[in-house]
Amino acid sequence: MSDRRVHETEIKLNNDTRLGHLTLDNPAALNALRLDMVEAIQAAVKRWEAREDVVAILIDADSDKAFCAGGDVVNLYRSAIGDADPDYPRRFFTHEYQLCHDLHRLKTPCIAWGHGIVMGGGMGVFSGASHRVVTETSRLAMPEIKIGLFPDCAATWFFNRLPRYLARFIALTGATLNAADSLFAGLADHAIAHAAKRDVVDALTAVEDWSDPQATVADVLGRAEGNRPAATAGDARLVTHLDTLRTAATGSDLVTIVARLSALAAAEDPWLAEAGANIAAGCPVTAHLVHRQLEIGCFMSLAEVARTELAMALQCCARPDLPEGVRALLVDKDRQPRWRYASVADVPPDYVDAHFQPAWTGAHPLAALVPAAL
Repeated sequence: MSDRRVHETEIKLNNDTRLGHLTLDNPAALNALRLDMVEAIQAAVKRWEAREDVVAILIDADSDKAFCAGGDVVNLYRSAIGDADPDYPRRFFTHEYQLCHDLHRLKTPCIAWGHGIVMGGGMGVFSGASHRVVTETSRLAMPEIKIGLFPDCAATWFFNRLPRYLARFIALTGATLNAADSLFAGLADHAIAHAAKRDVVDALTAVEDWSDPQATVADVLGRAEGNRPAATAGDARLVTHLDTLRTAATGSDLVTIVARLSALAAAEDPWLAEAGANIAAGCPVTAHLVHRQLEIGCFMSLAEVARTELAMALQCCARPDLPEGVRALLVDKDRQPRWRYASVADVPPDYVDAHFQPAWTGAHPLAALVPAAL
């Protein structure tokens, strides 16, 4: 197994074309992204995009449990408490956000096979793909409210393309979405049985005409979805509880919205109750960051999103809530985080403002990113 935990292969297609194939293989951490994994994906995608014979890319995972459970937040914690390289957060987030930015702008069609857990940084990679596949076991979430971070990896971009109440519910509660939920929310494009993945690769191998790669990939996935569907959007829990979610997450006052969402913890439906419990016990500062990023991110370019999120992430690393949240959930696992502020109402506006200020001197680490051409 590669030390980088990313396997890179090329599959021969017809007429001297190739399918670039990246497989995440860090099973002990549910394929959580380490810095070297991000760098390996970046390098492969950049090479393949420059080659005319590579007509499509497939990103999947060698795991029945997870596509990718997020980023390497434990090393962020170690850095914050002085047990690891203090520059690790800057290097990690800079590369991770560059990767997510580049995937969103990739001209080569990219299939992300989101089987199992797809969370945090995994959602960033998944959402950047042009063709996002969920399966019968897919569980999508941005649960940063639990650790004192915020939905990142271009979440400012993709959440702002959802109805505002839906984005608020998903981002503030860290609710877990199944395949049907993901289709309804527009966070996935196809729901295909996981057992059909080999059939999809075989169908791509059989294609004769690659003159329009995007249309070709969409056609292959569409036929696979029709033959072996994993879900339909009409089965979504988001649809079942639509009125409840819209009522709870509509408005402009964050304190009121958080109170309504927290009240869902008493719901009879276990999925709603879990979402409500997440926000009730979640980081108050994160709630403010989510509220702000949804407000200011509406008209940001991808480049502006990446640069803004980098400032936010590094400021989170320099403050107590993120290391405390990671400690409570993933290190000591006592699930008793001691947040800096006891409630959303207690968080001072200037403390939120500070999260959007540069955490470096000199040029922005992502200054080279440019807005997409119209």
